[in-house]
Amino acid sequence: MCIDLECGVSIPILYEDRSVLAIDKPERWMLAPDHWVNTSRNLLPALMDSIHAGEFWARSRGLRFLRYVHRLDAETTGVLLLVKSEGAVAPYSRLFDSREMSKLYLAVVDGTPKLKEWVCDLPLQSGPDRTVVSEEGKPAQTFFNVLKSANGRTLIEARPVTGRTHQIRVHLKSAGVPVCGDVLYGARSGMVSMALRAVRLEYRDPFLRRKVVITASAKSFLSSNGF
Repeated sequence: MCIDLECGVSIPILYEDRSVLAIDKPERWMLAPDHWVNTSRNLLPALMDSIHAGEFWARSRGLRFLRYVHRLDAETTGVLLLVKSEGAVAPYSRLFDSREMSKLYLAVVDGTPKLKEWVCDLPLQSGPDRTVVSEEGKPAQTFFNVLKSANGRTLIEARPVTGRTHQIRVHLKSAGVPVCGDVLYGARSGMVSMALRAVRLEYRDPFLRRKVVITASAKSFLSSNGF
């Protein structure tokens, strides 16, 4: 099942239950405040417009409300969790804030890291355009694991514990291996797309207390990046 927006974009639905809807976020769609008018690719307003228009995907579910409880960068694709009622916002937001939400990303980077496995604990401070490593910044932690190297690039598994803006991208840059296609943080390759994808969320349902695992396919991501 997919969400078909009026602009012609089709967004796969990865998982759904009474409280949440998880989608495979497409590239170059922002998660910005509703009042943001500098782009036509603001995902939540586009979804809400589709709901208010009574499109079949929303009408068949009786949807009146959707809100994201975490963010993915505009250039990042993959698992995005949305809640379906105002009452679910706080419980699911707490899962992310309390670090009870397990997150897994795949990144393809320029070069080869010095280590096969490492943990980055560099604190991060967000500015108007980018995030920097700073002693005055907020605590941030990411676990990295090298999966494979080929043709001057490396496939890395990233598990962020915290959720700072651009965290994975800045932590990889600090290791000397920026994400391929990440122009903001100094990638050397001329790739059109940024090679960062959210492939898995795992958590315990705050209402039913059952384990939930949501995954997004990595096949196309891997093949398009040479793995």
